[in-house]
Amino acid sequence: MNFRTCLIVDDSRIIRKVARRIIEGLGYEVDEAADGAEALAYCIGAMPDVVLVDWNMPVMDGITFLRRLRATPGGDRPKVLFCTIETRPKRIAEALAAGADDYVMKPFDGEILQSKLTEVGAIAA
Repeated sequence: MNFRTCLIVDDSRIIRKVARRIIEGLGYEVDEAADGAEALAYCIGAMPDVVLVDWNMPVMDGITFLRRLRATPGGDRPKVLFCTIETRPKRIAEALAAGADDYVMKPFDGEILQSKLTEVGAIAA
């Protein structure tokens, strides 16, 4: 069986824990990173199928991570969901322009996350 993998990138351990529970419930194997630099190193070693990434993080923020991921060989493959408290359309447009497939507003729940992953084709409808 081919396991789908998801990398959760957030500087909040609580957010990572909540997201992990939801994503594992959808049948994914989950790994976590606390910032964009850690996430990028992870992706270079083993490209996940899906990445949930926070916007504001220390070391490397979500946008910088996303731009670097998309420039990495194979970095065009993962479905990327931005998980953010950012509500300004200009910022959301910036995330999408940087290569995000979609975005999820925090706080999110399992239903929202599942519907977004279905929309981007990461899970079957």
